[in-house]
Amino acid sequence: MPLTGGDVILDRSDDGRVAYLTLSHGRYTVITWEMRQKVAERFAEIDRDDDVRVVVIRSDGEHFSSGGDIAGFMEVEPFDFTDLGHNVTAAARSTKPVIAAVDGYCFGVGLELALSCDIRLATPRSQFALPEMNLGMIPGSGGTQRLGRLIGLSRAKFHIMTATRIQAQQALDWGVVAGLHDDRDALNTAVDALAAKMAGFSPSAQRTAKEVLDKGLDAPLYSGIELERKAYAMLRATEDFAEGVKAFGEKRKPNFQGR
Repeated sequence: MPLTGGDVILDRSDDGRVAYLTLSHGRYTVITWEMRQKVAERFAEIDRDDDVRVVVIRSDGEHFSSGGDIAGFMEVEPFDFTDLGHNVTAAARSTKPVIAAVDGYCFGVGLELALSCDIRLATPRSQFALPEMNLGMIPGSGGTQRLGRLIGLSRAKFHIMTATRIQAQQALDWGVVAGLHDDRDALNTAVDALAAKMAGFSPSAQRTAKEVLDKGLDAPLYSGIELERKAYAMLRATEDFAEGVKAFGEKRKPNFQGR
């Protein structure tokens, strides 16, 4: 059946602090209905693991993802689409920071998955698109809302309503990605370095920063500032903050434990 196939492989770094999710389904990494559910299942496992501090999502195909399994969609009843996107965007709900390593096509649900991550790095050959308009459809896994918030309403309308691709340099200029790296090897090196750096920070501070940014920017400025202030006060009581202050005074690297 077109709904099945592909895999989302979970690996961990040697120290267990970085979890790697690898999308695996051929050259173009077509994301099936089964793979959508596997993304949610993998994140449920990751979120239960206190040793994991950072998550990286990547692909073992030639492209990050050319999008979803189009033929398979006709096998799904319309009612079942009401929860579309909740599984594949589990990265947005994870308490851990999530990095997307994008090389090549990042289309449709592949882009929606990447947009649900906290940080995206890419290569110059990468292209980004929500091409659902070619099918008489719109993005259904958060694409309209996340892309609009990221690049602005006017640009989002143009690229979604005309199915026009965003080139890598545009993506960098508009903040869709945080950096471009020469090729896949350079990208993987950069992602590994970033993940290791973030894994060295306080898990409590990383989790709180993600929550304050995500929730605060959807609220009025005053409410966002209040959320930030209360979160700051909460972190003041953590052992990690005490360790950070002590390490600063002693001119050494802090040893954060997530407490």
